[in-house]
Amino acid sequence: MGIPFDSVFTSKMVSQAQEYLFQQVFSWSMAAQIAVIGCALLLARKITGAMRISLTRQQAQYATHPEAAADLDILLEFVKVVDAFIAFVLVALAYSVAGHFRWPCNELFAAGIILVALTLTRLFTDKMKNRLWAKILKIAIWAYTFFFIFIRDSWLHFLKGVDFQLGQIHFSLFHIQRAFFLLLALYWLSKNLRIFFRFWLTVKSGLTSAAQILLNRLGTIFLVSVCVVIVLHYLGLDITVFALFSGALGLGLGFGLQKIFANLVSGFILLADKSIKPGDVIQLKETYGWINFLGTRYASVITRDGIEHLIPNENLITTEVINWSYSEDLVRLKVPVGVAYGSDLEKARELMLAAAADTRRILKDPKPGFLLTGFGDNAINLEVRVWINDPQNGIAAVKSDVLWGIWQRFRDHDIEIPYPQRDVHLKSIPDSLLRTGPNEG
Repeated sequence: MGIPFDSVFTSKMVSQAQEYLFQQVFSWSMAAQIAVIGCALLLARKITGAMRISLTRQQAQYATHPEAAADLDILLEFVKVVDAFIAFVLVALAYSVAGHFRWPCNELFAAGIILVALTLTRLFTDKMKNRLWAKILKIAIWAYTFFFIFIRDSWLHFLKGVDFQLGQIHFSLFHIQRAFFLLLALYWLSKNLRIFFRFWLTVKSGLTSAAQILLNRLGTIFLVSVCVVIVLHYLGLDITVFALFSGALGLGLGFGLQKIFANLVSGFILLADKSIKPGDVIQLKETYGWINFLGTRYASVITRDGIEHLIPNENLITTEVINWSYSEDLVRLKVPVGVAYGSDLEKARELMLAAAADTRRILKDPKPGFLLTGFGDNAINLEVRVWINDPQNGIAAVKSDVLWGIWQRFRDHDIEIPYPQRDVHLKSIPDSLLRTGPNEG
């Protein structure tokens, strides 16, 4: 027995479907929203395309600059992610304008949520080494996205129903969720803006290395502070609420982390007064080397042996430090030599100056000098003084080369370098003190 065909019901359903399509789908409001979304995607693509071309050109230009090349690699990865984020920002602006004038904006909202999901998947899953977890995270992000789009009203009602009270401040789980995503986006943006800023400081600014590090750190602190303040302001929290808590926390940290904060402050002082900066050649007690990195807590000093010493910043402030290249790289070295009494001092002087002049790395101007510094117990003390302008390459090797040249010339001209010796004179002993036998007293 067949089911009777109801033509009236069928025609009614068809007419309702046509009415929905023409009023909701094929409507002018829908067309306008699709056009806005398309323009946002096109404009975002143009912006990121220009950024990619500029960064690629910079990458080819600074291929030999390791620090700049590393920053450019990170920025190129940032451009891949920021495409969808810029489109989201543009769609969000259009959504705000449409909401202000009470225009239809449901499709703009859906497009914005999808662009956020696309940004998150590119940000978190593209570089994950474990591809299984990357797929799981990607599925979770898209599942939550479509869940949020299609049952938005019920989900928002649930989030707004879970509320909290902090003093006079009232906020819900909905605000916490939005604050979390806002903080995540601000942190990601501030991190990449810091890399942009560091690249500009390193390559374009022309500032000294100490000024670059100082400005980079101040910029980082400023960006992080701005992110925190924006999120707290969004939640409606007054910063003065944390005044008492921050005072107690600061007091506790001042006692418990005294050394750490001393090193932090010392690092900023070193960068501000430029007494010690990256590239300087310093000597701290028995440690001699050049500053490879000046961090927030410590300075990295690499010796000529290739050993890297991590010296707390406080030690560089409170102890005596020899900076061989503080104002300039010109350094004078003293090479003492002793010759035997009876040697031809004029000839010795000539040979020592010739050895210094023929030594690599020793400057011709200022020219080497010669001094007779004293008469010792076993030798006449002489000294040759030379100048170099590259102390970062070490000073022991220069002294060794000078001494080697002096030794060869002294040997060829029969100038003796004495060794310590003593003459012992025995006086005659009275006979009364000599024993003539074992029993004599």
